[in-house]
Amino acid sequence: MRNIFTAAALTLFFAFSAFAQRQAEVMVTSTYLRKTPDYNAEKLQTLQKGDKVIFLQGGSGANGWAYVSNADGTVKGWVLSNTIQTLKNTEKIQNPNPATQKATPTPTPTVNPNVSPSPTPEATPETPENDNEVLKIDTEEVSLNVRVINNSNRPVGNLKESAFKVYEDGVLQPITSVSVAEVPIFNALVIDNSRSLRSQLAKVVEAGKIIVGTNKPQDEAAVVRFVSGDKIQVVQEFTSNKAMIDNALDNLFVEGGQTAIIDAVYRAAEMVQKYQNSQKKEDVKLRTLILVTDGDDRGSDFTEKLLFELLRNSYVQIYAIGFTNNLSDTPDAETGISRRQKAQAFLTRLAQETGGKVYFPDSIEQLGKIALEISSELRTQYVVSYAPTNDKRDGSFRKIKVEVTDDANKEKRTAITRSGRNAAVDK
Repeated sequence: MRNIFTAAALTLFFAFSAFAQRQAEVMVTSTYLRKTPDYNAEKLQTLQKGDKVIFLQGGSGANGWAYVSNADGTVKGWVLSNTIQTLKNTEKIQNPNPATQKATPTPTPTVNPNVSPSPTPEATPETPENDNEVLKIDTEEVSLNVRVINNSNRPVGNLKESAFKVYEDGVLQPITSVSVAEVPIFNALVIDNSRSLRSQLAKVVEAGKIIVGTNKPQDEAAVVRFVSGDKIQVVQEFTSNKAMIDNALDNLFVEGGQTAIIDAVYRAAEMVQKYQNSQKKEDVKLRTLILVTDGDDRGSDFTEKLLFELLRNSYVQIYAIGFTNNLSDTPDAETGISRRQKAQAFLTRLAQETGGKVYFPDSIEQLGKIALEISSELRTQYVVSYAPTNDKRDGSFRKIKVEVTDDANKEKRTAITRSGRNAAVDK
């Protein structure tokens, strides 16, 4: 008699299991279904945000991975648990494999009135959460614009995902995707119009036209001129019309005032970040700010601290061209740092913090070559995305480092990206 009840209970258990699988929805903009629970494993299918996956038995909690199938059950594999979220009040669904949908009929046990029946064991599905429970994992996906250069400082293209490693605060992160697809570029040309750049302005305008001249139909550019804090002017809003941009560059002029570089970069970075901002992966843009100045700030209201806090929360790359040769090399009596050293340090930090690049031309004649180099580098970048393992939403700063493998001849490759990010904060 005990065997009959046991058989009945087991039959109920397997029948329940076939119908107790839960659906989940992909949360990040895209992720991969992989052959084994390892982010370097073979990719079986790309899952986009909103796609449905089905939890399968035998694959819960394997070092942060879950064993799932796609919505129609044709592809099964592993996905990072923190890139999906269970759906609330999901209906129970059958096993996607039709061959396993038929449950064995439950036999009717014969009951002996003189024998107390053994208690029926509770059916415990392999996945512990019930169908109406929401697994609350509100994760981010961080996307980085990454440049890769070789020993000759030349861009390196055609790298596979396996060549990249991303570290956040020294911890290796799970990469969700690496894209080399060309994306539209939004450039803001931010040009110092103070009297210190009077002799360079004609060449600066020429260089700006070279950069804009390489724009493709989907690219857009804007022109911002600045002197003091009250003389920061968007002379041309974002447009793909090259003639309008060239006309704005031709109409730049110098005037007096206390140069406010920090204020100008702050306001321009805000403008670039907000323009047509979309979190969808298909809408991704490369947002850059090309700054031309001598780097000698004399009248900003914003502090460097506020500026870099803004930049850490944006995805704007800064390419800085600094004409610092005419600045004083005499050390300051209090700091021991000259105006030239201070300007170069500031411009270098702008580039390094945002994954851009800084140039200090020896002569104005180098501007044309620099403009072509900037245009070329903007076309050879990778978008590397990862799901942070540290899910604390405390607004703290997280250091970021990207590494790439050397080439077949052991030539060193260097990945250049933003220095870090501020974590999200719960609202």
